[in-house]
Amino acid sequence: MDDLRGPGPLEQKPVRLVTVLASSTVGQAEAGNPGNDLLFSAFYALNFGQIAAISFGATALSSEFLNGALRTSLTAVPSRSRFYIAKMAMIGGLTLVIGLITSFAAFLVGQLFMGEYRIRLGEPGTLRAAFGGGVYLALMALFAAGLTAVLRSAVAVLSLLIPFILVVSFVVGDIAGGVAQYLPDRAGQLVLRGQHAGGLGPWTGLAVTAGWAAVALVAGWWALRKRDA
Repeated sequence: MDDLRGPGPLEQKPVRLVTVLASSTVGQAEAGNPGNDLLFSAFYALNFGQIAAISFGATALSSEFLNGALRTSLTAVPSRSRFYIAKMAMIGGLTLVIGLITSFAAFLVGQLFMGEYRIRLGEPGTLRAAFGGGVYLALMALFAAGLTAVLRSAVAVLSLLIPFILVVSFVVGDIAGGVAQYLPDRAGQLVLRGQHAGGLGPWTGLAVTAGWAAVALVAGWWALRKRDA
């Protein structure tokens, strides 16, 4: 990977800031609503973290398709498969580390403002959600990176994925009902929930997201092998 400098939002500070603002202003008010999932609400900031992860995955790979950078990289590493695996391992590994730190930080900082609704880290499902949140961010970064290898454009991938996650996923969810739980973002976010409905659980939902990422990665590998540098 020639350039692993992801966009600024992948850093922890913006996510912590969102956590502080959300928890201190609406956190307790929302927590008192009937049927509110306190555990899922504790990871509200990961809504923004997933955008950062997607942006990082896309831009970290798209640099290879600018100004002949891919030809230079393949001169150093002639095996396209080895180059691709190393690139994706770097993207996934770095995002996983930062994602885990961000997920735990988002939870711990947010709970400082929750008063009587505070959830402790040792309560059932909390560690699973905090760890799963980091894994989810890594999978979304890999999903975006795989699509970038296919489309060869971070702009195209971000124009596709960000509106899909922010808008289309919710619209489809309202229309399609249970089918929407198999979308990559909705399935993966089940690991953050304390209450589950439908056929998927926390880990099976994360496995569905892993499946989406795997398909994108295989498609990206095929595209890299077949196309000219």
